[in-house]
Amino acid sequence: MNKLLYITAHPFANEQTNAPHSFSLAAGDAFLHAYKESNGANTVTELHLYKTTIPHIDLDVFNGWGKLQQGQNFDALSSEEQTKVARLNELVDQFVSHDKFVFVTPMWNFLFPPILKAYIDSVAVAGKTFKYTENGPVGLLQGKKILHIQASGGIYSSGPGESFNFAPKYLQAIGTFFGIIDFQTLFIEGHAAQPTEAERIKQEAVIKASDMGATF
Repeated sequence: MNKLLYITAHPFANEQTNAPHSFSLAAGDAFLHAYKESNGANTVTELHLYKTTIPHIDLDVFNGWGKLQQGQNFDALSSEEQTKVARLNELVDQFVSHDKFVFVTPMWNFLFPPILKAYIDSVAVAGKTFKYTENGPVGLLQGKKILHIQASGGIYSSGPGESFNFAPKYLQAIGTFFGIIDFQTLFIEGHAAQPTEAERIKQEAVIKASDMGATF
């Protein structure tokens, strides 16, 4: 039995998928529905980053980690340090316990919302998702897979905009760093550049997402 971690980095809730700029969520919902229908025995965990606590790597975290590295007990950490360090541990343990990862994001300023970067920082942990060796870092998540569903108002998967499409490049790079080489993408794009085609673009993306959900 495989475990899928479905990660959304969008401030809208699922019930707002018909609101403006919700193309990524609409496609994501279609994927998830098809995946659950085709993989009934598999476990699906939904993680909505805007609805959960994602600590930033700040002074409290560095101080807490430093105390633990010095051999101090967890109780020696301040309450703020304990809360943040414990939550970061929960997030990375949840991440590594899954086999498949779906990231659903809008494009913001050529990347994804900053909350996703904070989340990736929380799971990029030596000894959990990668390790250091005498030959350099080695990923520990071999055999797993990633799908990135991204919506953008312009065209960024090809043509002049492709050089500005940093989000999938970053996610693929971090996935490779973790040892994940199976990286797939679904781009929903052009609805702002072609507003009269927006509904068609959205519906075609929903169909593609559903097909991908049945086979992912």
